[in-house]
Amino acid sequence: MAKLKKSYYCTACGNESPKWVGKCPACGQWNTYTEEVVPARSASSAGGGGYFGVSGSGGERNRPVPVHRVERSAVQRIDLLNEEVNRVLGGGLVPGSLVLLGGEPGIGKSTLALQIAVRMADTPILYVSGEESPEQIKMRADRIGIRNERCLILSETSLENILLQLAENTPELVVIDSIQTLWSERVESSPGSVSQIRECAAMLLKYAKETQVPVFVIGHITKEGSIAGPKILEHIVDVVFQFEGDSNNAYRILRSIKNRFGATNEIGVFEMRSDGLREVDNPSEILVSHYDEPLSGIAIGATIEGVRPFLIETQALVSASAYGTPQRSATGVDYKRLNMLLAVLEKRLGFKLGTKDVFLNLAGGFRVADTGLDLAVIAAIISSGLDVALDADICFAGEVGLSGEVRPAAKTEQRVSEATRLGFKTIVVSGYARKVLSQTPKEIEILYVNRVDELARRVFGNRS
Repeated sequence: MAKLKKSYYCTACGNESPKWVGKCPACGQWNTYTEEVVPARSASSAGGGGYFGVSGSGGERNRPVPVHRVERSAVQRIDLLNEEVNRVLGGGLVPGSLVLLGGEPGIGKSTLALQIAVRMADTPILYVSGEESPEQIKMRADRIGIRNERCLILSETSLENILLQLAENTPELVVIDSIQTLWSERVESSPGSVSQIRECAAMLLKYAKETQVPVFVIGHITKEGSIAGPKILEHIVDVVFQFEGDSNNAYRILRSIKNRFGATNEIGVFEMRSDGLREVDNPSEILVSHYDEPLSGIAIGATIEGVRPFLIETQALVSASAYGTPQRSATGVDYKRLNMLLAVLEKRLGFKLGTKDVFLNLAGGFRVADTGLDLAVIAAIISSGLDVALDADICFAGEVGLSGEVRPAAKTEQRVSEATRLGFKTIVVSGYARKVLSQTPKEIEILYVNRVDELARRVFGNRS
């Protein structure tokens, strides 16, 4: 019987230590080390033995090849029949890739994975669930709508049994729900531990690369919002997705955190309905509300994620502070960015906010890190502070600097085109973007401003 040894692993980064330490020397986190029992492997098995009994020292070895002699092969991506997921992936799923999908409980991770599996017609897929029974999965599949009769359901947590089923059924796509429920006989610890997650992820990666079968893995997240398990899990996989959204809101965002085969600045937008997740082709329609009459504190900003421009409603509320210290709250934007813009308004415009509460919110539960939304945020704050409503057919796109200057937003011409397509009559941009917008659509008026005081004067007139 193999001897057992105790080791300590950091749950944040996966670093191993022979004894418990309070602060991880690798990532600097405190009180993250947990004790696990690890079987001591023999020298022969630790040397070059592979996960599937293939020795690394036997057979034909790999040889280094000059970079100019490497032939570039055209990768045929797999169409998942879901335009939003395909866009975030970079055009489809790459054969042999390992994709990790994380998100809060109940956000729709399993629904999205099962929806892809049951709607890919005539594609052999194995859906493995360690959390639900086949009956529970069948109930959700009926609600979504089954189109793929070759989708197999397996309720199993043993990784060795899963690999045997994969060898027998030879699917073209594998879905694992979730990796925290899997366990391997090679590791003497409970499912969800650092060593189990690391071992199972490595074995799934080896299977995907050897068979060229893509594996779609669902993972849990911690209360801080990061992927549960060791950080090495995110380094092992090829693609990391984050499924975001408010459980009280119907809209969900699929955001790419890591992608070895495409860009990481793309997003996919979905709407949760009774029959599953609906793809939202035009996010601007759901992020811009239409009111019977204009309301103060609301400004429409033209933002962009990746190559997709869309308009979003920026809401601000400025009111007298009821306490000694004014409150600052930001939902959907960076809190520090809001404080910086408030300081610019006080210094460069003389807009007194030292005794005011300021609340900022983006419609639809979206989170936007685009600095091109600064102009819309400032316009919404001024509108709420003066209690003056903006016109319903005006939008904003520009970045604000510390000196109060308005800088051009990235890809301004695409933002103008999106505003024109949605019927807006006026868009306020930086005056330094004139060269980029030399050929502008005739259907929209472009208002150029160079400073925030010029914005207040030209948009709000003498009321500021």
